[in-house]
Amino acid sequence: MKITQQLHELGQSLWLDNITRELLTSGTLARYISELSVTGLTSNPTIFDHAMQKGDFYDEAIRQKTLAGKSGEVLFFELALEDLIRAADLFRPIYDATGGVDGWVSLEVSPLLAEDTAATITAAVQLHARAQRPNLFIKIPGTAAGIPAIEDVIFAGVPVNVTLLFSREHYIAAAEAYMRGIERRIAEGLDPVVGSVASLFISRWDVAVKDKVPDTLHNRLGIAIAMRTYEAYRDLLSSPRWQKLAASGALQQRLLWASTSTKDPAATDTLYVEALAAPDTVNTIPEKTLLAFAEHGNIKHVLSTDKANAVMAEAVIAEFTREGINDAALAAELQLEGTASFAKSWRDLMACIASKSAALTHNHPGEKLP
Repeated sequence: MKITQQLHELGQSLWLDNITRELLTSGTLARYISELSVTGLTSNPTIFDHAMQKGDFYDEAIRQKTLAGKSGEVLFFELALEDLIRAADLFRPIYDATGGVDGWVSLEVSPLLAEDTAATITAAVQLHARAQRPNLFIKIPGTAAGIPAIEDVIFAGVPVNVTLLFSREHYIAAAEAYMRGIERRIAEGLDPVVGSVASLFISRWDVAVKDKVPDTLHNRLGIAIAMRTYEAYRDLLSSPRWQKLAASGALQQRLLWASTSTKDPAATDTLYVEALAAPDTVNTIPEKTLLAFAEHGNIKHVLSTDKANAVMAEAVIAEFTREGINDAALAAELQLEGTASFAKSWRDLMACIASKSAALTHNHPGEKLP
């Protein structure tokens, strides 16, 4: 049995943290589904920016849409939805076979809305309606402004991938927002089945502290934070509040490991995938990490559902505390940095589209579409 399938056997889904038109048109994504047990994917502005700058797969579509009077965000979301609808259709058999547990794709609202609750709600509802695919998550950051938006969007029946979570406390806030949205639906007599995942970012912890701690602590904090959060996740799933919702038919909001490519060249390229094998979770990984894990990955241990991992995690976090690392303060800092980074990627993406639009229509200024 392939190592990627072994992860599925223990209850963890592997999602690709990438989407490009080339992946779709070449059949590569379909091959990853059939050969490497990939059962979903995620996207973000950085991924689309890189895809559009790297090749010419989007050029003709950009030219046609520009000539039709489209620009900026409007043009981008048309391109992104075209890709994600195709991907959603590839994963639809998995979605149907698992009753909506797996087989998802994700599209992010504009990161420039991160501090605007009302605008985030409106954008999320509109984007999901445009896609007309049940297995499309709308990504909303778990920021102070994002949490109430998540509740309202779930209440509206729109599936949500909560992004930019960095701590147990961030995860709990996202989980409670999800449950409040489901509870409101039940109170109104609405269907409680609305999908969601909560995405905890891992490797950015280790990048942030690398130059502040001894070598013996390198690449250990992100995994410890994940193990601490996994305990909170298991506790929530066994809580009376969640059990009541589950009895009503609600789907659990699965915990998702994000940012799981290895950033330290001195560490193994499958570090986070191997360390975070865990039942009832998702790991979304870049293409390079997926291929490395498929080639030489190994499942060394599985996170248990008892308290053993949590005890280990707290011992590791205590070591960082002794080195002057305040994990609560750092989590807040990482979320702010992540929000700013996504906003920068968004602006870069808009600049890329504007530049391509101008270049691709420069020689045809008077051309009109038939």
